[in-house]
Amino acid sequence: MKKILGTLLMFAICTNYSFAQEQNLLDLKAEVRMDYQREYVDGDAVKPNSGFKGKYLNIILNGTINDHFSYAYRQRLNKAHKDASFFDATDWVYLTYKANDNWSFSGGKQVVGVGGYEYDRAPIDLYITSEYWNNIPCYQLGVSATYSMNEGKDKIMAQICESPFDFLSQDLYAYNLMWYGSHGNYGTIWSVNMQEYTPGKFIYYIALGNEFKFGNAKLQLDFMNRATDQHAFFFKDCSVMGELSCMVNNKLNLFGKVSYDVNNTNSVGDYCVLPGTEMTKVGAGVEYYPLGNNRNIRFHANCSYAWGKNTNENGTVVPEQTLFDVGVKWKVDILSITNKIFK
Repeated sequence: MKKILGTLLMFAICTNYSFAQEQNLLDLKAEVRMDYQREYVDGDAVKPNSGFKGKYLNIILNGTINDHFSYAYRQRLNKAHKDASFFDATDWVYLTYKANDNWSFSGGKQVVGVGGYEYDRAPIDLYITSEYWNNIPCYQLGVSATYSMNEGKDKIMAQICESPFDFLSQDLYAYNLMWYGSHGNYGTIWSVNMQEYTPGKFIYYIALGNEFKFGNAKLQLDFMNRATDQHAFFFKDCSVMGELSCMVNNKLNLFGKVSYDVNNTNSVGDYCVLPGTEMTKVGAGVEYYPLGNNRNIRFHANCSYAWGKNTNENGTVVPEQTLFDVGVKWKVDILSITNKIFK
């Protein structure tokens, strides 16, 4: 890890020195989140999931090479590597080619194009999450094309990538079509998805993420329906997530959230919410930004409770589960520090 950080820092310093006029060529940041949490199931403390926890340690690298090419990279340094592959801990690393004001093309490891605001938000900024969110492997290698219209208010993205379920079998793919919309006080992240879970067999998603803004308040409502050839039913296998938040002032944000995951089918195909599962989770929390509009430091506290039935023995959301969590997140702009060195 020291070698990685040292290499990135020296690269930032050298690049910044050589390209003093190219301010967007390299944007290097680090972000950290550390929490103290307590978990109880049916009143009994879960020791392995209680105490001080280092949640996230990320290195983020972005830049614009010229008018057409840009890149993005995020490495999670505290995530374990499997099979000696450095890419296992790489959330994303991709190159984008912007052909014109409407069309752009990307290739590399990307976020799998599934709709919904809970899914779309950075993990470091989430506290109370659904069973689906906890089980979907959302970063995969692939290619995508994006068409922007209405002065960027609407974006349509088509993507082909490795299936999130490629751990079940090799050479599986996902086909995703997304719509990002931003129209005043209303926003959308909608998608339709075909994800291969075994050769030639797919699970199909309809994911509808909706955001409503009311002054300083914001409501995010997600609905996801899942179906396979064996259980092509609406509302039998689905998830609903809703979060209401309000910025009381430029330092204090209050929020409450509910999620509901259900799979009332008897068929395989959904490996995120297993058949027989029906879980509800509610919670609330607070975020405090001591620097006001500068969001580089955040303190947070939240509490949640879950009930129902989860047939996944390794599931994250379990019946009679209570979670208390307090913590801090901070971001460091490494490039701005090197800028000061050369001034």
